[in-house]
Amino acid sequence: MISLIAFLGNYGKEYTNTRHNAAWQFASTLSFYNKLSWQSKFKGEYAVADTSSLAQWFAETGLYTKKDGSAPIVPDSAPQKIYFLKPFTYMNLSGESVIELAHFYKIKPEEILVVHDELELPIGTISLKWSGGLGGHNGLRSMKSSFGTADFWRLRFGISKPENRDIADYVLSNFTENEKIVLSQAFSEAGSLLAKLILSTDPQRLIASWGKKKVASL
Repeated sequence: MISLIAFLGNYGKEYTNTRHNAAWQFASTLSFYNKLSWQSKFKGEYAVADTSSLAQWFAETGLYTKKDGSAPIVPDSAPQKIYFLKPFTYMNLSGESVIELAHFYKIKPEEILVVHDELELPIGTISLKWSGGLGGHNGLRSMKSSFGTADFWRLRFGISKPENRDIADYVLSNFTENEKIVLSQAFSEAGSLLAKLILSTDPQRLIASWGKKKVASL
């Protein structure tokens, strides 16, 4: 089960609307985001919430409910608390922040969900993935270097790969207005997925539907 959700991005106002900060942009759209009390620690900003409280928030905001509209059931085997983290180390050192929190709270790599942008997927596509390659992503590379394994969960937001353009310049450039519209639709769908992941006893089951799902396009 998932105990820690790490949103990868770059710290600083100049990076707020860039493609590489898609995960932070997603975090800010979560219906329960403002209910979390964020604190500076672990080379970043983190928050913690009781899983039972999260289930109630999911229902109150309509993010995830039972058929009758009530709060979803929290499995007996679910962790009592869920941790959220935004590393302030900049993308290429993200793992240093994540591992500090993980070690402090004794969270295993397989209990971590890393949320990040993905060049190899078209914008408007969401992908839930377990382990695997790093796809040249510096944040994932730092995670593997810090933990000594790539066996952690990933929630990926496609940002499309540019043609005839420097990759570093591209990922640090802002989304266009049309891309923001497409991305907002992806964020809305992914919010529901995140809620289900938090309360799932077997995240692997969600891959069948969310391994690569295109929810919007330009």
